Amino acid sequence: MMRALLKEQYGLDDHLIDLAERVEEKIAPQLAEVDRIGAYNGVKVLRSFQRHNISETHFAPTTGYGYDDLGRDTLDKVYADTFGAQDALVRHSIVNGTQAIASCLYGVLRPGDTLVAATGAPYDTLEEVIGIRGNGCGSLREFGVGYRQVDLLPDGGVDFDTLRKTIDPSCRAVLIQRSKGYAWRDSMSVARIGEIISFVKNIRQDIYCIVDNCYGEFVEETEPASVGADLIVGSLIKNPGGGLARSGGYVAGTKEAVEQVSYRLTCPGIGRECGATLENNRMLYQGFFMAPHTVAQSVKAAVFCGALMQELGFAVCPAPNEKRTDIIQAIRFGAPEKLVRFCQGIQAGAPVDSFVVPEPWDMPGYENQVIMAAGAFTQGSSIEISADGPIREPYIAYYQGGLTYESAKIAVLLAARNVTEG
Repeated sequence: MMRALLKEQYGLDDHLIDLAERVEEKIAPQLAEVDRIGAYNGVKVLRSFQRHNISETHFAPTTGYGYDDLGRDTLDKVYADTFGAQDALVRHSIVNGTQAIASCLYGVLRPGDTLVAATGAPYDTLEEVIGIRGNGCGSLREFGVGYRQVDLLPDGGVDFDTLRKTIDPSCRAVLIQRSKGYAWRDSMSVARIGEIISFVKNIRQDIYCIVDNCYGEFVEETEPASVGADLIVGSLIKNPGGGLARSGGYVAGTKEAVEQVSYRLTCPGIGRECGATLENNRMLYQGFFMAPHTVAQSVKAAVFCGALMQELGFAVCPAPNEKRTDIIQAIRFGAPEKLVRFCQGIQAGAPVDSFVVPEPWDMPGYENQVIMAAGAFTQGSSIEISADGPIREPYIAYYQGGLTYESAKIAVLLAARNVTEG
């Protein structure tokens, strides 16, 4: 019945459907492991909700200054508890992950300090924040904060020898990016992140270790705060929002570091005490509760995507049988038209704006033109379903998301057909 529906409604041929069925049989052990991790993390979140006695009271909105917002302050505790951190800030007013990370950098760095990136180039949108490119407008560089970058080794490993030499007395913070960003490398597992943090702390305990945790939450059983990160940062319209949060970001970590960030999010003297939640608390709580299951759906879709595209002859990262640490699946096409057609296929399989045909364009914060497929209920919500990539060699698509594994498979099949027929 499903085969007939796929052929009738989407025009998929028997060859592609047969291939998808064989792929799904092959990756069955990986899908089962993803479900196991999702169930484990689901229990963690459930227990945290119960431990903090979450009730209807916590969903009540506040306005104006937002003093004594019980829902906001308790949600901070739920995040900290679940992520193994001492403290957290969860705010619907954080516009994206980049702002959340920038708030951490401005919160702990001072003129004369140096920021060291331990995992190579940061995500494109941080380049203007740091001052690597752009005209300033208040970049860290303009405020007298230095920057050094330790590129990864050819095999994707951390260059610890160079990192040791790069950490001098001016180094105040080390930035670690969990996901691959727009690079062709393995993403950083929590265990590997822990190794980097231990290495840095053995050099100097007072260095802040900041982890860009975007796309990684709930993919493993632990988070980087549990292995010593001073700050972990992410976006609520990615993993932890569970597809229900309409905006926002979070910061979690040590009490001292989170307090410093709170003064950047608002201002000194105010910190976390203000910030009305309006009508957002209910969706933030419900989204976080749903997040482990939603993330598992996304990871399963990524495994399926990688396995199918590998069977079609494309290089993929990670490989289908590799351990996952984020929801991203990279596919290398080697030609711009295939990258574009893949993203257009994902868009065609989305539940929202499926009729739209995405094209590369000049996006704010990016050096190259970028194509983005994003058929989401919440604009830019990559946990729902999305695919994107910069128009530059070797023309890699980065696929992520899927509120349900079943619907995401259809989008992947349409993208695969687009690429193979083009």
